[in-house]
Amino acid sequence: MAAIPTLEEEDAKRPNREHEHLVGTRTSIINRVKAAFVRLGIRGFNPKLRKAPERLETLRTPEGCPIPPRTEAELQREMAQLRFINEQIKGIEKARLEQLEQAPQQSSNAMVLQLQRITGVGIETADMLVNEVLSRNLRDRRAVARYAGLTGSPDESGRKRREKGLAKAGNARVRRGMIQLAWRFLMFQKDSALAQWYKARTEGTKGVRKTTMIVALARKLLIELWRLVTTGKIPEGVMLRQAA
Repeated sequence: MAAIPTLEEEDAKRPNREHEHLVGTRTSIINRVKAAFVRLGIRGFNPKLRKAPERLETLRTPEGCPIPPRTEAELQREMAQLRFINEQIKGIEKARLEQLEQAPQQSSNAMVLQLQRITGVGIETADMLVNEVLSRNLRDRRAVARYAGLTGSPDESGRKRREKGLAKAGNARVRRGMIQLAWRFLMFQKDSALAQWYKARTEGTKGVRKTTMIVALARKLLIELWRLVTTGKIPEGVMLRQAA
């Protein structure tokens, strides 16, 4: 049976989920603005710059014409919305850092600070993992992997057994985050035991596909992070940042 989270536990997830939503909205706006410039034939303009709205009037198409008035008005509104979203994202990040500084000994905050000491793991990722999965009372490593949806879904019939890929019955947010973290882990923790395990199984002529093994690495990494916050055991060969 699934343990129902308390109101406080559910509320603790909101900043990270809102941050994820705002980042996705920001990406959508930037893509729309860039698409408008491509349609006009204007290249080399960065809509993310702070003074980008003021520069719109100076831009010219390849034919030497200014941006059409309705298109310019639309771009101004898009960039105003982009500035507002950036301010909201910064507000969430600032509030999170203040919370960590004010109550570092609180259970969830202590876990976040412990995880972010690992080189390659940022505050955002650590906060998501703690509030979505690591702070839950899961009985063993298998339960951790199942909750994240990082286990297989075999199809068995008699003596035949076929793997049909990930079960995807768990927390999709954790699953996506762990697969992204696994790729980043290979960049920042090349000498760790997990990275060497992945390298040994993917290199050479008989190596397994990297995209297949990255899921296995993500599962192992999540279990190691769970052990770190529950028992204090540091994964073998993992580099840590200097304590502040």
